[in-house]
Amino acid sequence: MIATFAALLLAHACADFLLQSDAMAAAKQQRRAGPLLLHILIVIACTTLALGPDMADAIPPILLLGALHLVIDLAKSTLTPRGLAPFLLDQGAHLASLAGIALYWPGLFDQGFWGPQGDWLPATMALVAGLLIATRAGGYAVGLLMHRWAGTMQTKGLPRGGEHIGLMERGLIFLFLMGGEPSAIGFLIAAKSILRFDTAREDQAMGEYVIIGTLASFGWALLSAYATTGLLSALPDLGIPARNP
Repeated sequence: MIATFAALLLAHACADFLLQSDAMAAAKQQRRAGPLLLHILIVIACTTLALGPDMADAIPPILLLGALHLVIDLAKSTLTPRGLAPFLLDQGAHLASLAGIALYWPGLFDQGFWGPQGDWLPATMALVAGLLIATRAGGYAVGLLMHRWAGTMQTKGLPRGGEHIGLMERGLIFLFLMGGEPSAIGFLIAAKSILRFDTAREDQAMGEYVIIGTLASFGWALLSAYATTGLLSALPDLGIPARNP
């Protein structure tokens, strides 16, 4: 079951956060049929690739997952406004659907093409999914949190520079924790504090904006990393030798 969930999680992360553009997400929110159906096809394709099904019995759960994804996305666009809370509820519903499919069809991954390829594969999928959730999903979440203040901030930096900085810092935090080096996060905090010191001193509002965004970004990365660690603990390890102190 856990291997199936890891594969489904990777497929979801790829479909929702790697292969979905901002324009497609906006079109979905407007309930435009073309982009919405294209997204569902991407979900089904990613799920099929992640599971590697080699039997007809795997088709119904894959199609069911696509249908559930469609219903959840329609519900989000119909019932809720844009914001962080709707995003979290939407993703929570998607995760529940993944868990339900994995619980009802626990052998989907093991019985597919990838199952016999090695015990390391589900853990690798979980690790990659965690990285995508930490970086790409974190970008959406932090952006939605900061949206209420973004229009009042006048920045002189590079276009979308903050977005790329956040992406890299969340990726580094995730990798530091996965690599067993949590203390390195302190150096990242120190470096960012030094670079942002003048901004915080000269413009209090901008300084507070940066602090809120940084804490949210760091917090998301930490939660993603620890959740990934929990998932990895239920899977066969990757076979990487432990680092000598």
